[in-house]
Amino acid sequence: MKLNLDTIAFGTDVQTIEVPAKLLERYSTGVEWFDNALGGEGLTPSQVMMFTGEAGAGKTTALLSVASGLATNENNIVVYNSAEESKYQIKRTVNRLGLRGRFLLGGETNVDDLIEKCDRLRAKHPDRQFFLILDSLQCIEDGKFSTGRITSATADRVMERLTTWCKEYFINVIAVGQVTKGGTFAGSNKLRHMIDTMVHLSWEKRDKEMMGFRRFEISKNRFGGAGCLQWMDMQDDGLMVVGETNT
Repeated sequence: MKLNLDTIAFGTDVQTIEVPAKLLERYSTGVEWFDNALGGEGLTPSQVMMFTGEAGAGKTTALLSVASGLATNENNIVVYNSAEESKYQIKRTVNRLGLRGRFLLGGETNVDDLIEKCDRLRAKHPDRQFFLILDSLQCIEDGKFSTGRITSATADRVMERLTTWCKEYFINVIAVGQVTKGGTFAGSNKLRHMIDTMVHLSWEKRDKEMMGFRRFEISKNRFGGAGCLQWMDMQDDGLMVVGETNT
C-alpha cells in the first residue's frame, strides 16, 4: 500500500482532510516496557525512531528483544540490518537472550541496496506490516563518495531517504544513532527534526540510589507522550524495569 504524499494540495481546507485508517493503527512490539515508554500502545505506522545510547548500555540487547517481539506476530515482517556486528555475533546474542522471534537478518551498508532488498521482501508479503531496525545509521552510505566515505551529511541524506520511504509505504524504521564521548547524540539538528521519536539508553550516573542501572528516556515522540524515564537492570534474558517516572 502506497500513500501519495502530494494528494493534499496547498490551501486545502483542513476539515476536508481524512486521515488514512492505516495511520490510526498501533503495533505492539511485544516488549512491555518499550510499549509503555511510547504511551502504552506501541508503534505507529510510518514512525521513524532514533535510538541512541552509550557504548555497552544495551542498545543491541534492547533492539534484538524488540525485533523478536515484533516477529512473534505473524502479520509482521521484521528485518534487523546490522552494519556493525556480524550476523554470527547477532545470533550469539539472540541465543544468549533466549529470543524466539523469527526476524530476518541483513548486513547492507548502502541505503539504496537496503531499501531495494526490503522492497523485495515487502512485495512477497504485501499484507504484512514491515519493520526495519538499522544498526547503525552512521555505518550506512548513499553512494555520493566512490570511496564509501561517510560524513554527518551522509547520515542526514540516508535518514531523509529512509523517512520518505517510511511515509510513503507505512513502514517503521528504528535506527541506532551514535553518540559523542560525552554521551550526547552525534547527529545534526536537521536529523533531529526529521525523525518522529528520539530515545536514549545510558548508564545512570546522577541518582545515587540507581547508580549503575540503565537509564531509558523518551525525549521526543510525535505519536505519544515524551518525558518517560525508566531505570533498567540488565538480566541474563535482557533489560528489566526497576523504576519509572514521567516528567
